Amino acid sequence: MDKQAMIERINDIAKENSEHIIAVSKHIWANPETGYKEYKTSSYLAAQFEELGYVVHLVGDIPGFYADLDSNKDGPTLAILAELDSIICSGHPEKDETTSAVHACGHHTQCGYLLGVASVLKDKAILEELSGKIRFVAVPAEELIELAYRNTLREEGVISYFGGKVEFLKRGIFDGVDAAMMVHSGNNIEHDKKLNIYDGNNGCVTKTVTYTGKAAHAAGGPDKAINALYAATLGMQAINSIRETFVETNMTRVHPIITSGGVAVNVIPETVTMETYVRGSSPDAIVYENTKVNRALAGAAVAMGAKVHIEDTPGYMPLINNTELNNLAAETASDILGSVNILVNDKWSAGSTDMGDLSCVLPVIQPGGGGGEGIGHGENYNVKNYDTACISSARFLSFMTYRLLSNNGAELKQIKKEFTPFCSSYEEFFKFIDKLFLCEDLVEYDSDTATVKWS
Repeated sequence: MDKQAMIERINDIAKENSEHIIAVSKHIWANPETGYKEYKTSSYLAAQFEELGYVVHLVGDIPGFYADLDSNKDGPTLAILAELDSIICSGHPEKDETTSAVHACGHHTQCGYLLGVASVLKDKAILEELSGKIRFVAVPAEELIELAYRNTLREEGVISYFGGKVEFLKRGIFDGVDAAMMVHSGNNIEHDKKLNIYDGNNGCVTKTVTYTGKAAHAAGGPDKAINALYAATLGMQAINSIRETFVETNMTRVHPIITSGGVAVNVIPETVTMETYVRGSSPDAIVYENTKVNRALAGAAVAMGAKVHIEDTPGYMPLINNTELNNLAAETASDILGSVNILVNDKWSAGSTDMGDLSCVLPVIQPGGGGGEGIGHGENYNVKNYDTACISSARFLSFMTYRLLSNNGAELKQIKKEFTPFCSSYEEFFKFIDKLFLCEDLVEYDSDTATVKWS
């Protein structure tokens, strides 16, 4: 089958299944769940894969699954991913009334395109053109929220890492995988483009900060108290006061919230907790600027006579979209979606994703998809064009799979051969992030160059 015939075949099958794919996405929109709680979503989507004839492998004690499509010919393995979780946005009109969860991140459309690609690639005529194996992966917990809940799961030994892809990597789901790709569909791309191919995203460290003071009557005995809330707000002000010292190329973002600020209005708060990220464009940037943030938080405690406990835990590594995959994506997307519908740029996103962790050990790509309107993670976010968000993404990913796994997988083999991983093995990667984010003494800071010397 030549290229044009393949494009037509992909488009035809995607169109035949489009009504069902969109219905699945809308069902998930109507039933949002946050990270590591997506049991209904996972079960529902897994059932859809089983109806297509796939054997679904559930992860077990957390949501998520994978399903393989084997060409029965030797070749590389390509993973195609979608995310199951929603965010929390209490102001969104279509939020879950109990949990305030809502898919104002567009992840429900990813579930739709994953089912769409699975529908397309199982076609006998298409599968005959491929070599190797496709692994469809439905991943939980990409949105890095509800840190206290995830920390409880970690303390109980249920998870090792807060992000679903990192956890799946630890559990061996990506063993034998040669590359991974997904579309963060449902975004509101400028000029109504269907695909945005870009360089990458910030990484981050997550922080839980607990200020401890001394309680007393708020009116009758404030002189006998140590106000933990004042210490916390002073810490936030100290962070604001050092923002101009952040190195511009580090793309630093710090955005704390207070998750517990007191128990009664007439009692001086004794314990106050905060959550925040420190985001940056590289591991050096994260470590360097995080040191300043910790100093600011600690200084606030000293000023108030309070105590502070700062717990830094693994967030996400910066996402580096593979250059060769990006180039192929631009060509492929132009062929199947039309060049006028593609945005190719060298922009860097300040947001973070656990796809970044995969990019440390595998060639990956995560372009942005279209179809959304409003502000992402905001109360006015919605998907205005499900055909763009679900079907266009499914068509693109299906044709990318063809390009990568046809001709005995020659294209993917070459990309994997030329790929230089940040860490030489999965084991080395986990050693690195554990030391980097769990406060072990492995670095020296050079304040003149804003770089880190690794021990």
